[in-house]
Amino acid sequence: MGIIDFIKDIIRPGNGVDYPKNGDMVTVHYHGYLYDPTRSWNRGRRFDSSIKRGYPFTFQIGMGKVIKGWEVGILGMSLGEKSLLTFGPHYGYGERGAPPFIPGNSTLVFNVELLAINGRTVQSEDSE
Repeated sequence: MGIIDFIKDIIRPGNGVDYPKNGDMVTVHYHGYLYDPTRSWNRGRRFDSSIKRGYPFTFQIGMGKVIKGWEVGILGMSLGEKSLLTFGPHYGYGERGAPPFIPGNSTLVFNVELLAINGRTVQSEDSE
């Protein structure tokens, strides 16, 4: 495989109806890995995990608060979806990286689950 730009592999589809838009508050669970083509799903060393920390991550999408790969990937996910996002350094931390865990020019792999959009979850949607 050549240089990776951006790849999204859907692991589990979401509801296919509710998608976040710029300005929405989204809540996700994720694992972040360095790209390693010799490993399963290209997941190398894990450098971060909301699940390991014990709580999900919430942020306002489209406001530049997270790396570009998350903005692009999560905007294309529907509520409840779980996807593997793989992207090159220009979608991640670029030439500088995020020392000491992410070297410069790193391709990253994120296993992301979209839990909520503006507080609305798949469970709350099912109960209506």
